[in-house]
Amino acid sequence: MRLGVMFDRDLAPELLVPFARELDGLGVADLWVVEDLGWTGAVSSAATALAVTERIRVGIGITPAPLRNPALLAMELANLARLHPGRLAAGIGHGVQDWMRQVGAAVPSPMTLLEETITSVRALLRGETVTLRGRTVHLDGISLVHPPAEPPPVLAGVVKPRSLALSGRVAQGTIVPEGLAPDRIPGILRQIGASDGHELVAFTFLCVGDDMPEVMRRTVEGQAGFLGVAPEDVFMAAGSPKEAAARVRELWEAGTTTVAVRPMGDDPLSHVRELLSAL
Repeated sequence: MRLGVMFDRDLAPELLVPFARELDGLGVADLWVVEDLGWTGAVSSAATALAVTERIRVGIGITPAPLRNPALLAMELANLARLHPGRLAAGIGHGVQDWMRQVGAAVPSPMTLLEETITSVRALLRGETVTLRGRTVHLDGISLVHPPAEPPPVLAGVVKPRSLALSGRVAQGTIVPEGLAPDRIPGILRQIGASDGHELVAFTFLCVGDDMPEVMRRTVEGQAGFLGVAPEDVFMAAGSPKEAAARVRELWEAGTTTVAVRPMGDDPLSHVRELLSAL
């Protein structure tokens, strides 16, 4: 059971360095960086966080497959994995389709693109020479000059049943979004259908304190719309430190490998410290 912390996309990029350094000393397992259209790039964020820390694993959650040629993505991931062995986890997803259309990157079959991207990226990271004439990915005798001795795990950031099954077939782990309740986890694991070595990362909102409803209202409403659930059904690690810790434990006990909390508010690391004191 691992505990990770997300660097929220709304935080100013220059705060990443002190944020990462403090987390590195707090004892959490992971720092997760995100890539949403218009905010910041996840690969550059991961590189920055890895460079200023010594122990913590840095997760990319997630790079949209439509925005990344798999050869270039494999080159970037291999570089980070060689510079920081054993400290990188790479998430790849479909991308938000409205955003992909905004930048002219939408494809007829996001499922096919994700499968071909993950398959080819993993092969390149293993040092293989890849020729793939797929429906969406076209590689002709491509290999990495400097493949990593320890390839980073590649995870799929997905949520729907067919995509979960795809993740179980081709990825080493699955990342699911904020708001999913623990009672959803067993069903998700069944849909993934992978072996025991498949990592399940669950993002979850973290807000400790009495002002939780006000801080979280708009965020919860937006996530409820994304998930297609009522706002009151969006699961969070919230309330008192003891209550937040209990919610994290619920996700672990349901079968989640890694719970990555997304602390909210003006002082996000204060929420992390409160959570750790209760855990």
